[in-house]
Amino acid sequence: MDDFHKTRRLPPYVFEQVNRLKAKARAAGADIIDMGMGNPDLPTPQHIVDKLVETVQNPRTHRYSASKGIPGLRKAQAGYYERRFGVKLNPDTQVVATLGSKEGFANMAQAITAPGDVVLVPNPSYPIHAFGFLMAGGSLRSIPATPGPELFEALERAVVHSIPKPIAIILCFPANPTASVADLDFYGDVVAFARKHEIYVLSDLAYSEIYFGDVPPPSILQVEGATDIAVEFTSLSKTFSMPGWRMGFAVGNERLIAALARVKSYLDYGAFTPIQVAAASALNGSDDCIRETREIYKKRRDVLIDSFGRAGWDIPAPEASMFAWAPIPDQFKHLGSLEFSKLLIEKADVAVAPGIGFGEHGEGFVRIGLVENEQRIRQAARGIRKFFEDAGSNSEELSKSGA
Repeated sequence: MDDFHKTRRLPPYVFEQVNRLKAKARAAGADIIDMGMGNPDLPTPQHIVDKLVETVQNPRTHRYSASKGIPGLRKAQAGYYERRFGVKLNPDTQVVATLGSKEGFANMAQAITAPGDVVLVPNPSYPIHAFGFLMAGGSLRSIPATPGPELFEALERAVVHSIPKPIAIILCFPANPTASVADLDFYGDVVAFARKHEIYVLSDLAYSEIYFGDVPPPSILQVEGATDIAVEFTSLSKTFSMPGWRMGFAVGNERLIAALARVKSYLDYGAFTPIQVAAASALNGSDDCIRETREIYKKRRDVLIDSFGRAGWDIPAPEASMFAWAPIPDQFKHLGSLEFSKLLIEKADVAVAPGIGFGEHGEGFVRIGLVENEQRIRQAARGIRKFFEDAGSNSEELSKSGA
């Protein structure tokens, strides 16, 4: 496989090492508490499932669908943006349904990237943000993953020193993996910068509804003039606990949306029509299930921070997303995030995602998903506490293991 041009550009998949160790431990009978993958464990709300079942009874819905999404679904997404963000979108020219936001990002990269084009990508970041463009032949330049002066300084340097000039900036807030959040003033500055330098902005807003404070995360499209340069990606995976349904959206700039729709028209026929109908029902329905889901994640976050803290692992409380970005405890930092993650499986029966898998600047951290119930989170904390205590009495042996 290494002989192929595009696969040569992809580094080894770090998470696969953890997955193999996790599978081996489970095969040996271990009860692994898996907090490594952002895979929602909550059931899809029943009214959405019922709409799927109702629709699938009609044989006409079994035929090929539309790759850009059926009209009713695109109208439902436009309606969501108007209610939630006060942003008006044309469902015919500014909305495309995608097979999850991940597919949308990858195919947008295929649509707009020429060989050697420079793209500005947060580091650490969700892998598709970088590797979608890498597979499309682009070149990557890292920018900070948190909003602030350092990010804009990096953007200015990139415009001056990148040859050719960057074509796009990737943003993700609430962030995966760091759980950082951004406000509307930040987006306003980004839009002003991007318009000045004629650079597109691709914003990942997959965690728009998973927040724990009083102020919901904004959309970049709320900024005046944003649709001149920006496209935003959202997903039903987390909002409605529909990860396996593979339903997401790209919305915003008409030129970019048209390019994505054209590429998709050659590659797929869209999601199964009953899934699209059920997704439209989700977007048009009550927000009660969203609020319930948000409250569950908030309680899990609070239990995680409290129980892990009492176990000896102080973790900053995330303001949003379904992740905690946890610094590796001092006594284990010399191991690195991958080896530390392996040890958690072996010694504590807990799986997390090593930070190095999200980019070089993710080293020193692990990502912990809020994808287990409160009882299991407390169980994980007990396993970690025992591991820490045992490691403290065998510090010399632990130091050698990380050599």
